[in-house]
Amino acid sequence: MAHCKQSAKRARQNDELRVKNRAMKSTMRTAMKRVEDAVKAQDRAVATVSYTLATQKIDKCAKRRVIHPNAAARQKSRLARLLAGLK
Repeated sequence: MAHCKQSAKRARQNDELRVKNRAMKSTMRTAMKRVEDAVKAQDRAVATVSYTLATQKIDKCAKRRVIHPNAAARQKSRLARLLAGLK
């Protein structure tokens, strides 16, 4: 329970940001799963398009510090290796 107006506002802001961060992470993970599914299905065209969308989502999450930039780089590298394995 907040004891002053400032801490009450911070609590509200934290709740709103938590919801936004969870939504961003969820969309990022969904985009990554689409790439993985396309690679499993051996569909290079869909995998390439999905990869570009996934990297955009990952970069946006890293820019807004929802995830650590090194984690973003690791995830993009992992997806790139999956995509390169389709050749």
